[in-house]
Amino acid sequence: MKGWEFTYTNQPLKLVEKPDPEAKPGYVVIDVKAAGLCHSDVSALEHESWLALMNPPVILGHEYAGVIREVGEGVTGYKAGDRVGVCPLGAKDGTSPGYTRDGGYATVSTAPEEQLIPVPDNVDFAKAAAATDAGMTSRHAVVVNGQIKPGMKVGIIGIGGLGQIGARIAVIKGCEVYVSSRKKSARDLAMSLGCAGAVETPEELAEKNCEVIIDFAGAGTTTAAAIEAVAFGGRVVVVGLAQDNSNISTMKLVTKSVTLVGSLGGDAEDIRDCYEMMASGELDPALTTIKFDEIAEGLDTLKEGKVNGRLVALVD
Repeated sequence: MKGWEFTYTNQPLKLVEKPDPEAKPGYVVIDVKAAGLCHSDVSALEHESWLALMNPPVILGHEYAGVIREVGEGVTGYKAGDRVGVCPLGAKDGTSPGYTRDGGYATVSTAPEEQLIPVPDNVDFAKAAAATDAGMTSRHAVVVNGQIKPGMKVGIIGIGGLGQIGARIAVIKGCEVYVSSRKKSARDLAMSLGCAGAVETPEELAEKNCEVIIDFAGAGTTTAAAIEAVAFGGRVVVVGLAQDNSNISTMKLVTKSVTLVGSLGGDAEDIRDCYEMMASGELDPALTTIKFDEIAEGLDTLKEGKVNGRLVALVD
């Protein structure tokens, strides 16, 4: 097998060759077909604080899907040949793919049975991979932590790899959705997803009287603006981590009775729901695909903000 290995902060990823993994009890071996590239991997490469979450050397990649090659002792719900996505959270042994065990930036990887989600036959592997983190995180922020209901006015800040999925999910769930993005191309994309309107700045969402605003940017100022813009008694959900800190108005937080919630990741149910929406054709996220050998270069492109939609590497 080949894989892109992380060794230490501010060191380039290395394309390494290793023996193919074997299926240990409770695990399966997966021929990886697609792996999504995530901003958290860019952060892991640049910030030493991420080392506390990792066990280097380790092959990165926590967003992947493929075909089971082999099942280990005790695995009863899956067999060789099954198409699966891997939930990056919830392993009984406490491991996380791409952080404390080898992940999906590889031609072959592994996962415990409890992290496996069946991929519908009519959902391609690029979408299946994107759903395991970008889809999961977006759906959890909007549906679970956003507590949306049909007919609600929902604001979305940032229409990148996650925001565009979150916006579309809110539309599918029957909400009136308004988005904010500095990029005209992103605003155009949002309108093509069925959103009711698109503005350039988060401050402009105030005139929409949104009951919920999900901040997929997390740029500090965007969270502060969301609190200012959300309706009285509204809810602000923060997903993005473009900045570590935000100076918010506690006066507005209190006098408007705003609920401020942080949202991290999700669970298997979020991925299953994304797969159902993808299988029906309702959810069709914008993806940019690259080759497996271009993963290191792709992370640089992601860092530079030059990616449209979610970036996914296809493994031959």
